[in-house]
Amino acid sequence: MPLLETRGITVRFGGNTAVNDVSLTVEEGQITGLIGPNGAGKTTLFNTITGLQKPTSGRVLLDGADITRLSPAKRARRGMARTFQRLELFLSLSVRDNVRVAGDVLKATGRRRRFDLDEETDRVLERTGLTDIAHKDVSDVPIGRARVVEVARALMTSPRVLLLDEPASGQTERETEAFAELLVGLAAEGLAICLVEHDLPLVMRLCSTIHVLDYGSLIASGTPQEVKESPEVIAAYIGTEEAA
Repeated sequence: MPLLETRGITVRFGGNTAVNDVSLTVEEGQITGLIGPNGAGKTTLFNTITGLQKPTSGRVLLDGADITRLSPAKRARRGMARTFQRLELFLSLSVRDNVRVAGDVLKATGRRRRFDLDEETDRVLERTGLTDIAHKDVSDVPIGRARVVEVARALMTSPRVLLLDEPASGQTERETEAFAELLVGLAAEGLAICLVEHDLPLVMRLCSTIHVLDYGSLIASGTPQEVKESPEVIAAYIGTEEAA
């Protein structure tokens, strides 16, 4: 049974269908890709999965339980975390305090008991390669590493499912390599990761399964090789990307 599943998710805004009858799965211990052209509905689907957007129809299941009507906070308490396409960080706080604040919230909910907040913050900073800039204000951190700060903050909630919305955007080649190693390691530890990303070589390298959206509809699902060879995907996305 997949850890995360959507069944027939449809999202309409007036007469516009942003997501059309999308069913997909995200497995524990794997990195699952979600790709497609700009405006394909990827972020809207993420918003629906995490409870920020109510679906017109369809269901979201976490570990077999229907969570479609749960609030974002309740989904987070069940082990769901995400990052955003636009950075959502506290710019006046240090890297360390941005990560620590998620632990403060977690401790307040009582979801995890008997853990040392400072020790856990230090552990997550080290795990994500941020220890050397922990003292810096986030506003002084390059965007590529600031995106890793968002991932670190999400990890402070001890998620079971991590949804990443274009996390490699703005990263240098070296930062992307380090980030790829981090994701592979997290998946090996059992985390289920769903990755929205326009860096196709990165997606093809990291993901065991890839889902492709176009105009809100799922046009392909499969291994990287299967997706790469799909005529529908080539016509809608990959061919355009390679020609650009």
